[in-house]
Amino acid sequence: MNPQDLSGKVAIVTGASCGIGLATAKLLAGQGVHVALVSRSKEKLEKISKKLSGSRAVPADMTKIPQITRMIKKTKEHFGRIDILVNNAGQGYDAPVEKINIGTFRYIYDLNITGPLIAMQQVIPIMRNLGGGTIVNISSGTALMNLPDMSAYSSSKRALAGISLAARQEVKDDGIVVSVVYPYITLTDFEKNTIRESPKGDWEQEDATGPFPPDTAEYVAHRILEGIISGEAEIFAHDWMKNRGGPGA
Repeated sequence: MNPQDLSGKVAIVTGASCGIGLATAKLLAGQGVHVALVSRSKEKLEKISKKLSGSRAVPADMTKIPQITRMIKKTKEHFGRIDILVNNAGQGYDAPVEKINIGTFRYIYDLNITGPLIAMQQVIPIMRNLGGGTIVNISSGTALMNLPDMSAYSSSKRALAGISLAARQEVKDDGIVVSVVYPYITLTDFEKNTIRESPKGDWEQEDATGPFPPDTAEYVAHRILEGIISGEAEIFAHDWMKNRGGPGA
């Protein structure tokens, strides 16, 4: 896809009220894309929408199937089409395996896996009727590593990568491109919002200060945009992350 082809397209960005989602929504709007802004924060979305030309607030809780379905329907009815889906909404959960709370575990999987899956199932027929589309699912660098206390979160992000790469093969003949992005530690409120059953790990303390400093949300948003344009199967925040293992292309 050429950058100029983005103008006039319609994109859904989940988790758009802050962090990577907000930066991605702003970047896409700057490319002439009409953006459906999705999160639970209706007031935040409406304020953002007023500043982003062609955007629209479509509040939804990505753990609630009826709300996801309604969000897709409202977006299609308002814009008339859906060309791009960026499944970015998610939340961290730190806990040793022995102390994983099953209720929290199910919530994290509903948000990080089931929500994106339902959104994909809803948009694929729409994109197929349009002759194509782009789905970008935001995984995590933790999906490429085996980290203590992060099995619940990283496993959800590995599962999202697996679904993404399988779906890529399933819908390629429909002109639909599915990609997965692996961000590194990013300067957002992600850590602040992470649910914890354990204190912050030593690896997080070390990596946050060096030798690999955290990225800005805007940097990750540009990587997402590059993925939309290139259509690559996997987009890594940094090339060195490819050598840490992972699901493969």
